[in-house]
Amino acid sequence: MTPLVETFPALAEIPEVRHGFIGRASDIDVNADREIALARLEEFHAAVRAEVGLAERVFITAEQVHGSVVATVDAHSIVPVAEADGLITTDPRVCLGIHVADCGPVYLLDPIRRVIALLHSGRRGTELGIVRAAIEKMEREFKCDPASLVGQLGPCIRPPRYDIDFAAAILQQCRDAGVKAVHDCGVCTGANLERYYSYRVERGRTGRLLAFLALA
Repeated sequence: MTPLVETFPALAEIPEVRHGFIGRASDIDVNADREIALARLEEFHAAVRAEVGLAERVFITAEQVHGSVVATVDAHSIVPVAEADGLITTDPRVCLGIHVADCGPVYLLDPIRRVIALLHSGRRGTELGIVRAAIEKMEREFKCDPASLVGQLGPCIRPPRYDIDFAAAILQQCRDAGVKAVHDCGVCTGANLERYYSYRVERGRTGRLLAFLALA
């Protein structure tokens, strides 16, 4: 597996899911606006997903408007999912994807009911409570018990390179919603530009990291 793909121990030990976090591609020019950068990275990201066995999955992404809308999706969903910053599925035919470059990628899963969610939670989304909204939706629509969920926060910007500690707020939202297994990789995207893109440090003209999550 390419070293650019990170996995998290708390999720890696759960056989019901496949996951990963794709880091910086140093040989791709991403000194551009978001849409151009994403277009340049698309082939690379697809190749990495194929390498980990997800080539045949329908890749579902969200519009990502820094809001708190969480959408339930399946293999027939239109992408990117309009106005959404979070995705939930029970469909084993899909792979969920969230692009970030300082905002927090949040993985949520219920290994008992086989429900997964992937969220884009930056400062604004965290303030709007997207994590809480996702957990409530999983509970309401799929009868998930928050105490059975596993939550994982991936790399995101953190103090002192950002003046608001939204990472701590994300973790607290998980705990307040009743999630007992809450994990944080503790990594700051702004502190290692060799491995990660950072919107803040690179002043907006940079690439996007990709969090992905699928049922096994």
